[in-house]
Order: sequence, then C-alpha cells, then structure tokens
Amino acid sequence: MNAFEGKTVIVTGGGGGIGGATCRRFAKAGARVAVLDRNPEAAGTVAREIQAAGGAAAAITCDITDRASVDAAVAAASGQLGPIDVLVNNAGWDIFKPFTKTEPSQWDRLIAINLVGALHMHHAVLPGMVERRRGRIVNVSSDAARVGSSGEAVYAACKGGLVAFSKTIAREHARHGITVNVVCPGPTDTALFADYKEGAGNPEKLVEAFTRSIPLGRIGQPDDLPGAILFFASDDAAYITGQVLSVSGGLTMAG
Repeated sequence: MNAFEGKTVIVTGGGGGIGGATCRRFAKAGARVAVLDRNPEAAGTVAREIQAAGGAAAAITCDITDRASVDAAVAAASGQLGPIDVLVNNAGWDIFKPFTKTEPSQWDRLIAINLVGALHMHHAVLPGMVERRRGRIVNVSSDAARVGSSGEAVYAACKGGLVAFSKTIAREHARHGITVNVVCPGPTDTALFADYKEGAGNPEKLVEAFTRSIPLGRIGQPDDLPGAILFFASDDAAYITGQVLSVSGGLTMAG
C-alpha cells in the first residue's frame, strides 16, 4: 500500500546515510520526494536512484544555514512536486572534542547547522501547512539530546534545543492540523559516526564498546531509521504530536 501516494516530502540532508534511506523509503511508499542537500552530487545520486526505481524525486541544492537558500529550495520543491505535506529535518553536523578543546567559531557552525537550520526550514514550510490546515513535521535529533554524550557538548545542546522547539511548535500548531514529532537515533553507521570514531583515536575499541552496551548487539544502520520517521509522518500517527522516540537498539531507554 502506498501510504504517501500524492504527498510531497522534503528531507534535508537527503544525500546522506539516514537522509538517503529516508528518501528512498518515502518514494517506495508513493511520495514525491524533494532531496535537499548542500552537496548537489549526493542529492542527485539519491534522486536518480528513486527515479530509476519508478519514483518521483527532485534533487535540490540547499544550505540550511542560509535563509535565502532555504526559501529558494522550498519554492523549487513546491514548484516541481507540489505543496509540502511532510518536512523531515535530518541534516546535521558534528565535531568530536571535549568542550574545552573547542572554539567559538566551531560552536557557531554547530548551532547554525543543527539548530538554526531547522528553524529556517520550519519558518519556510509552516505557513503553507497552516494555510492548508494539515502537515507532518519529523525532526531528527539525537539520543545525545536525551542523555548527553562525551565529546559532543554543543551538538547535544543543539539537539536538545531541537527537542524543546519541536514540543513548542507542536503545541502552537496542533489547532492547524499539524503534528510535530522527534526521532532520536543512537550510534548509527553513517559518515558522521565515522568521523566520531576517528576523533576517538581508537575506532575499533570504540565500536566494540558501543556494541557491547547496546542491548540489541549492533551499531544502527541508516535503514533502521526510516520506519520511525515514516510512522510519525503517516496517518497512523494522526493523534500523536510532541513526542520523542529513540531508535538506538535499546542503548538509551528514556521515559
């Protein structure tokens, strides 16, 4: 069953691991997918894969830290694919250092990508959803927001801010038929996690330690995330808003 037939979905960071997997899963479920990424080659690769499989997708270059770029990308997505029904804020970036070893310029970039970028996307997409009195927003945060993570202080702060922001927007826009929910990945085998491992100095030991601590016994894969994201975006979740769901193999079990 194509649960998203006729619906238009934006996924930021759509050229990456989790983003690409999410784009492909939405397309398989019938959605028209706008693959937004600051890397045009990565976005184009995912869009072409979807098109080759018979789906509808558009690759759109977007720097979420630049409001003009966001406005242009949302206009392009709407023009090519139709009004936006679902927004998935997935794009993110991190560095892995103890807080006292970081610099304010790094804080600025972390905040711009992981928090302000999502604010830009909400601000650009929400008015249309309000006008149509329907919409789904799924924000990809991190379990670092829920329990902390050594070496990721500013990243965790941004992702915690995204959780709080999501709950507030869920309250403000419930009367407009818009739901806002959050998915929190745990350690997931993406390019970001590869950087994290290298920053740790002993990647193999780190992976072994994580694997031992995860009840399900393995590091997450990008394809582990789309199920939760699509659930929150679906009609099955029409009465769910302001909620946070960890997808971490049981590493964190927050209530």
